[in-house]
Amino acid sequence: MTAPTLFELRTYRLIKGGAQAQRLADYLEAALIPAARRAGCGPIGVFSVATGPGNPSLLVLIPHPSLDAVLALPDTLAADAAYVAAAQPFLAATPEDPPYAALDVKLMRGFPLFPRVELPAERPGVLELRTYHSHSERAGATKIEMFDSAGEIAVFRRTGLTPVFFAEDLTGPGLPSLTYMLAFADQAAREQAWRTFIADPEWKTLIETPGFTDPEIVSSIDSLLLAPTPYSEI
Repeated sequence: MTAPTLFELRTYRLIKGGAQAQRLADYLEAALIPAARRAGCGPIGVFSVATGPGNPSLLVLIPHPSLDAVLALPDTLAADAAYVAAAQPFLAATPEDPPYAALDVKLMRGFPLFPRVELPAERPGVLELRTYHSHSERAGATKIEMFDSAGEIAVFRRTGLTPVFFAEDLTGPGLPSLTYMLAFADQAAREQAWRTFIADPEWKTLIETPGFTDPEIVSSIDSLLLAPTPYSEI
């Protein structure tokens, strides 16, 4: 079995107006993404928030091959001369003109049967990032089982909900939780896929199975609609 990927999800929160957004985009495209790829990470996704809280912000998804790679990346970047040169305008930001308003980082582990990013066959126009919170570790593990081995991901695929990744959240607020991303051609395709999924007989049977019902294992769901940046690899 393939070892699960460690996913790092960065949320750069920005101040409206000013130079932050462009400076961050330049840093990600010219410095961070090329250097992280040289370090063995990827594919790396960069997304703006289309619908949901947190605007303006940029989300960066960095798949790492191992926990050691996560821990080593800061030192690897610091030793990469090309990165340091390309990142200089971003790294040299002053307190009066900071590079971002805040940076949130979440670490996640890919599911056993969905261990890595799956790139969509065609470049998506809309991505949906969803996080499911549970009231206990047991409930959270059961929801992962429902997705990973009890058939819910298979129903997703069959009904047009194209998965990019599924992961257990290891850090961040509101644990225990899991996070996944779906890709769609556009908003109309997203709405149609969700209608098809909700009406699917197999999913209806699964969601009504004792032990798998939402009241037993899911306490809340967060959702963001995202748009890929031109330089995103996802």
